[in-house]
Amino acid sequence: MSAPQMSSEGLGPKLARWGRSFLASEVAEVSKPVAGMLREAGTSHLRRDVERRRALYEDVGNFLFAHDLDVTPLNFGLALDYITGNDLAIEKAVRAILSDRGRITNGVAEQIIAEQRAEELSPDQLGDMLNEVERNLDTLFGLTDQSRESAAHFGDALQKQAAELKGEAPAEAVANLISITRSMVEKTREVETKMREGQKQTRLLQRNLETARRAAEQDHLTGLPNRRAFENTLHEEAERARKEGEALSLAFCDIDHFKKINDTHGHDAGDRVLKFVGTLLAKISGDKCHVARHGGEEFVMLFRGYTVAEAATIVDEARADLSERNLVDRKTGERMDHVTFSGGVADVFSYEEPRDALKAADRALYLAKEHGRNRVYIASEAEN
Repeated sequence: MSAPQMSSEGLGPKLARWGRSFLASEVAEVSKPVAGMLREAGTSHLRRDVERRRALYEDVGNFLFAHDLDVTPLNFGLALDYITGNDLAIEKAVRAILSDRGRITNGVAEQIIAEQRAEELSPDQLGDMLNEVERNLDTLFGLTDQSRESAAHFGDALQKQAAELKGEAPAEAVANLISITRSMVEKTREVETKMREGQKQTRLLQRNLETARRAAEQDHLTGLPNRRAFENTLHEEAERARKEGEALSLAFCDIDHFKKINDTHGHDAGDRVLKFVGTLLAKISGDKCHVARHGGEEFVMLFRGYTVAEAATIVDEARADLSERNLVDRKTGERMDHVTFSGGVADVFSYEEPRDALKAADRALYLAKEHGRNRVYIASEAEN
């Protein structure tokens, strides 16, 4: 599409002409070989950018076509996140489905997106709650102003009545004072009632907001922090570790053969296994160790002040502890196969961004699974 044409009048065209004139005069000062190199470099950079974007569009289009997915914003976004790795959780979910079923359908794509958003507080819901709190606060402020104005009017009325007492009969003056006072008492009671109700509603909304914030950052099944909370903690701990000159390591853990647990014993048993593993890992948590459920059967841990080798040792001890447990299916009373997990550990500061460290730990995790499961690999070793 061609760029929109500027109006032939006004300041815009004058600035454009001045810019072109200035640029031409500056370029004239540069030798032809250098100018040619600059033009070539700029053209080359632009060409690479165009080629990169074109290749990405083609990759997304090929993915949608290969799986016969409708061209919708949801499917396009899912394909983009999977191909680029912008959203690690979606990338892993798609990869798991492809490994299990070989293809993605429109329904599966919707399910993946819904599962990723299930624990997130709707922005509209949060916005509505905040707006309601603001409205209640405005009401309370308005009632306070109204009460202040009523008190001022009452004082003025009393002063006026006192000034007119000399010209009135005592009975009439007293009646007027009683009338003014009764009116003030009624207004005061009305304001107090409204303020109590407003305060009650505001306190209720504040509690709801706090509950909503906790729900938005907590996994409802295990009670652990969820992926959103962990990502916030990761950035905060990275800044703190850099400032204090401390090591920072993270680990991905994934329960082995979890689908088989669900298929054999049912989803209720699968949920109990998730809770048990979450409880086991939560024992590691502390001021410098954070454990969260990343989604599905995955857990993630962050260790500030621990080298990658030290973190791997802690994770491996938890792995060994779990592998020695004898779990029983409550429904049937049968003993379950030993539940184990595989893990991958990475040094956060060995990568440019924390997201890259997460991906490295994830790659180490999957290499551990490929090599037999029930083991923990360090990313640097896994990638060599």
